[in-house]
Amino acid sequence: MQTPYELILGWRYTRAGRATRRNGFISFISGVSMLGIALGVAALIIVLSVMNGFQKEVRDRMLGVLSHIEVFEPGGEAIPNLAGTLAAIERHPEVLGAAPFVGAQALIARGEDMKGALVRGIDPALEPQVTDLVADLADTVLPRLVPGAFGVILGGELARSLGVAQGDTVTLIAPSGQVTPAGVVPRIRQMTVVGVFDSGHFEYDSALALLHMDDAARIFRVEGATGVRVKIKDLHAAREVAISIAADLDPGLLVRDWTRQNRTWFAAVQLEKRMMFIILTLIVAVAAFNLVSTLVKTVTDKHADIAILRTLGASPQSIMGIFMVQGAMVGIIGTGLGLLLGLGVAFNIDTLVPALERALGASFLPQDIYLISRMPSDPQQSDILPIALISLALSFVATIYPSWRASRVNPAEALRYE
Repeated sequence: MQTPYELILGWRYTRAGRATRRNGFISFISGVSMLGIALGVAALIIVLSVMNGFQKEVRDRMLGVLSHIEVFEPGGEAIPNLAGTLAAIERHPEVLGAAPFVGAQALIARGEDMKGALVRGIDPALEPQVTDLVADLADTVLPRLVPGAFGVILGGELARSLGVAQGDTVTLIAPSGQVTPAGVVPRIRQMTVVGVFDSGHFEYDSALALLHMDDAARIFRVEGATGVRVKIKDLHAAREVAISIAADLDPGLLVRDWTRQNRTWFAAVQLEKRMMFIILTLIVAVAAFNLVSTLVKTVTDKHADIAILRTLGASPQSIMGIFMVQGAMVGIIGTGLGLLLGLGVAFNIDTLVPALERALGASFLPQDIYLISRMPSDPQQSDILPIALISLALSFVATIYPSWRASRVNPAEALRYE
């Protein structure tokens, strides 16, 4: 099968200037355009991969404390038919585990220091099935939560702000008071700190307190669990599974998945990622439109060649195709190099960044400031494929006008001064 001459000439013009001094400047501009496209594509892949990595790291830390799905009473009361609710949830094929809990807000005081806390009463036997954080504590701290002993496990930041450690006593103040002859007074209970945890997420380390579910029910005067925490097989399908579970439960119960609990944060991350994609795409666009100057100079330099081809019977469409092949080759090679460079850095960033830190004597993510001490990266096909397609599309668009101008060259005018 004979190769079209448009493809052969387009590839030859792409390499023009490597062996001759006359076309050296054109070759230099072509190489700069190719390098610009490659760097733009690589920058897009690296930045988006790092953003995906940070998002995944924060999400995993967040889900170490949160459950994938929560089922609860809207008024904070006990679930009427807890056994039936648990059975209905566990029958769902996507559910890995379910655990009841008592959730409330309270104040925790130590001397004159007082902090607001999110109190969660848990069942130590079932909670490890739904929460990674509690599963990590199952063999150490969790057995110390004994019903009737009123022990509490505090988040690390909360414990440090109160100045307490394991074995110290704190005072838990429930918001809803009890009626006495002196009026309504808050319910107060002395609690013993039986452990401290660090989830790596400041919001929960500074506010979460874990109690035994029976103790929490007694303190907050509820008849039983106020909600059920659920873990599923695929966390990305949480919204669909939540809707499916809600259809099998009492209509009076509310079902909420983890994406709704942190909707503002995830919306902000997606908006930031979208804006970074647009901004960095401009780098690729600038590099791609450098092809316009490259092709304009090539067309000017090749007027005689174009005229000869036209006199030999080449059609304007064939002339246009030659220069579009040249521009497309630059775009394809630049995009390919950018993909190799970007993916190479993205997949090896955990070794490249420490090497760069050692070479510069600096730390990009100090452990004492950031919770994440390494640069995470998570390249995703949903990001890489659009990057490659946009780069190729911009390169193709940039070739249209110069190629059209080449097809309009008049052979007689081009050969007049040759």
